[in-house]
Amino acid sequence: MDDIDRALIGLLQQDATRSYAALGAAVGLSSGAAHERVRKLRERGVIRRTTVDVDPVAAGRGVLAYVMVDGTTWMGDTRQALSAIPEVEEAHVIAGPASLLLKIRAASTQDLQDVLRRLFEVDGVARTQTIVALETFFERPLHVPAPDMPR
Repeated sequence: MDDIDRALIGLLQQDATRSYAALGAAVGLSSGAAHERVRKLRERGVIRRTTVDVDPVAAGRGVLAYVMVDGTTWMGDTRQALSAIPEVEEAHVIAGPASLLLKIRAASTQDLQDVLRRLFEVDGVARTQTIVALETFFERPLHVPAPDMPR
């Protein structure tokens, strides 16, 4: 990844709806060359997806919780079972007091309680410890620093 790739990523992170012409103009490339660079970044998995940032409160998922999960053994279908629970946004294997860390967004504390019940239906789940976030100061996507580019 070179400076032009970093600049393109930075521009797309600010506004993923920018045209290839606008991207190219910002980094000193033609629109076709900018398109080709972005295509290659996608092929290499650097750009994993283009998405919309949705306000979870406005979308009815105002309760944010982190759940540490400890288990006896993890079966091969654990990943699938967790990904089948739509409220589970992220699942990470961790080192520390538990085996897994889950990020969960639910509509209410009652819905969170229902998600926790469903977690115990997953093979191997022995215990959970839940932390409910009362306020989010900020959330930040991965920032790829863009170099100063000639215009």
